[in-house]
Amino acid sequence: MNTSTKVIAEQVPTLTPSTLGGLVFKIAPWQSMSGPYFNTFHINRIEEVRQLMKFPMPPHRKTIIDFILVTQGRMIRQKGLTRYEVPTNTFFFLPAHQICSDDWMSDDIQGYYCHFDTTLLTKRWQKQDLDAEFPFLNFLGNPLVSLTDELLTQIMPLIDRLYTEYEKNRSNSIDLFRIYLLALFTELKLATQVDERAVTDPSTSTALRFTQLYKNALSQFIYQKQTVADYAELFSISPNHLNKCVKTATGQSARDLLDEMILLEAKVLLAQTDLSISEIAYRIGKQERSNFSRFFRSKTGTTPKAFRQVD
Repeated sequence: MNTSTKVIAEQVPTLTPSTLGGLVFKIAPWQSMSGPYFNTFHINRIEEVRQLMKFPMPPHRKTIIDFILVTQGRMIRQKGLTRYEVPTNTFFFLPAHQICSDDWMSDDIQGYYCHFDTTLLTKRWQKQDLDAEFPFLNFLGNPLVSLTDELLTQIMPLIDRLYTEYEKNRSNSIDLFRIYLLALFTELKLATQVDERAVTDPSTSTALRFTQLYKNALSQFIYQKQTVADYAELFSISPNHLNKCVKTATGQSARDLLDEMILLEAKVLLAQTDLSISEIAYRIGKQERSNFSRFFRSKTGTTPKAFRQVD
């Protein structure tokens, strides 16, 4: 984790596997699902816990990488500032320390939730840079991987083996988890390489690239930088150029995305910390509580105090 990510982790509570259950579940089945490698690797069937889950979940971060495979039904999940619908036969990958929220799952959903620590894969593997090796694990990467019928047939045995081995609750399964995950991710990487090489309009491609860089920088530096010019300077482009790129890619202005990230961070701090509203206003750059309250109300229709009480 780089220095900028560490700064954010200190400002917003980041959940570990052992503390995640309190956010996810109405009651506490989480620890009952834990095995000898719970903090390093875990997998469970979504349909077995769907009715015990709380929606929408507040924005949060995790210390582990996770993925969800939807094999029936659908869900809505947010990565950073982007909201995704995850349909049947689709993976959603979430890097560690990325802000996220799970907004909704259909009642008929089926599939798998899996999380793992990065050391599980890198400890005995020469290629240490997971997000470079597997683009769907990258902060900037597209988290969705859609499965054709053929690819689904190829990867389901790997998922089933992971789940079956985890259910055995054995203390010597760690190498099998590593091997099956690497095989799974390699299959998905090979299947998505054609899409990554697709030729696009150069101007659109540039806009998308800078917009993704901007979204990633917002996640990393939101406590230190509160102007579009600050972020444009990071990329050695003008604020106007950055704004045009963001407008082309999203239909929103660069300031709109900046305000969305500030609002997202504010909601996390209001929901998950005991910081006073004045302290939160200071931390996210709205120096006066009154200014922060006006900003929050203009975006949500409610005050920070009312939001905290409802949450």
